[in-house]
Amino acid sequence: MGLSDELRAGVQAVWERVVNHTFVTGLGDNTLPQETFNIYFDQDYLFLRDWSILLSMATAKAPDFDAARQLVGFLHLGLGGEEGLFQRAFRERGLSPQEVADLEYRPTTLHYSGYLRKIAHEGSFLDLAATLLAVEWPYLDWAQWLESEGKRPDNYYYQTWIDIHAGEGMIGFVGWLRQTLDAAPATPADRARWQAICRDVLRYELLFWEMACQDEQWPE
Repeated sequence: MGLSDELRAGVQAVWERVVNHTFVTGLGDNTLPQETFNIYFDQDYLFLRDWSILLSMATAKAPDFDAARQLVGFLHLGLGGEEGLFQRAFRERGLSPQEVADLEYRPTTLHYSGYLRKIAHEGSFLDLAATLLAVEWPYLDWAQWLESEGKRPDNYYYQTWIDIHAGEGMIGFVGWLRQTLDAAPATPADRARWQAICRDVLRYELLFWEMACQDEQWPE
């Protein structure tokens, strides 16, 4: 078993809760309430800023140009694909540029984003690689699962969200991250730290689904 498989096995229980969440099943069945998706979508737009910081810092800490190219390529894919989809959806919903700029972090998004920023600035390249793997691999997993089940929701955004996360770009990037960690000369302390990162990220991913489904709000 490679290191990446060990990291996944160490969070299997919460992993299953993430990839089989009612948000995911509702997305695939086209039964997810549009307002729930809009909450998630708006928060994920804000999250994309911090995701970009994580990718950018990983690029700056990359050990060689090959690694930097992988990271820059995936950053370009995300900003070119997801960010364009965000802008189209905002226009269709009638949100002005100022209203988009005024979107506010909900509690879970703010905490999750802050966690990623901390790792981005303080962690090593391999710490960031472990973080990115924990962020991206579950998304690839649930998207491929929905595809394998033949799920084709009528909602354009639901289907496009599946397509983006089951696409070749995601498959290639997750595969590269796994290879990178599997080949890393990891000490027991490294393994423990990366396992803790995976645990924290999967917990935040679960809370992110819950945030949208429960319409999480700041207390007054």
